[in-house]
Amino acid sequence: MRSSRKKTGRSAKEQWATVEPQTVPNWEAAHIFLEVARCGSFRAASQKLAQSVNALRRKVDEFERELSVPLLMRHVNGVQFTEEGAKIYDAALQMENASFDLLQARSKGDELVEGEVRLTITEGMGTHWLIPKMLEFQRANPKLVINMRCGQKPADLLRLEADISVQLERPTEPDLKVLKLGRLHMMLWAAKSYLDAHGQPASAADLGKHRFVIQYDEERRWLDYYERAFRGLSPSGLVSFRNNVSTAHYAAIESGIGIGALPTYFRALSTGLVALELGIEQAHDIWLVFRADAKRVARVRKTLDWITRCYDPRKYPWFRDEFIRPDRFGELYKGAPPVRTAIFTPNLR
Repeated sequence: MRSSRKKTGRSAKEQWATVEPQTVPNWEAAHIFLEVARCGSFRAASQKLAQSVNALRRKVDEFERELSVPLLMRHVNGVQFTEEGAKIYDAALQMENASFDLLQARSKGDELVEGEVRLTITEGMGTHWLIPKMLEFQRANPKLVINMRCGQKPADLLRLEADISVQLERPTEPDLKVLKLGRLHMMLWAAKSYLDAHGQPASAADLGKHRFVIQYDEERRWLDYYERAFRGLSPSGLVSFRNNVSTAHYAAIESGIGIGALPTYFRALSTGLVALELGIEQAHDIWLVFRADAKRVARVRKTLDWITRCYDPRKYPWFRDEFIRPDRFGELYKGAPPVRTAIFTPNLR
């Protein structure tokens, strides 16, 4: 009997194939990857998580196999991101934040992220680092208002002058919570126009032939820095411009008025200045300060988490404890431009 089955155009040997949907990566492994990256080594993460180094290595190896990309490069002094690892780190942070949001979704209506958060910060870091990164944060939190006050003197948080402070001096009050965000590295910079007119100093001994711009403060800490940086050179006849705010200080250097000190992260923000590698550097630890009960308030907690991510030294090499030469930023930084207004390329030299 002849079959009445219609021809389909497929051979008898043809097999139907099914496409397996992609699965969500294991959150436990992603969390361990995050902690190893934050701590900088498997040993430090082992102590924090109370798990063996070998157990953490297995989890990270499994995570790499699951994603089919290498995430971390092992070195004697710890671990470093691969290019893919830096991207996965950002995605894992978003997973972590989403898990926090799931927990907070059970909270009452008064836990909604809205209202005002008062933040004090130095003018330089506020203007040049945090404000350019704030647009994305506020798009994600449209009902949250950041009231930023910039100044050299930190606010008195115990007197309720602010909710959060980002500052370069570690407070001593026992009722305050203090978290080290990273380290601010200072070095000398000059505009190309200045170097074209006056020549580039080849060593610290050549600085006596140049002009300087100085940012001063009421406590005269600038003078201590000047004396350490310029090794006994008298400011008389050398300092051509003094001011008390970071924006004017940067503008004076950019305009070619003289050589001045700026944080190394300016290399990631602008190509208009030249870093003078003369062995004259100074470092300041960056402290995040808040009252002990501040994390109970959703809007403050959200802002604290955002600020911490903005200064993550694992992502931003210029905030690491060790001094990194600006010409290495392109080698070490694998993420997107650090701020929207930045003139930055991954292989910047």
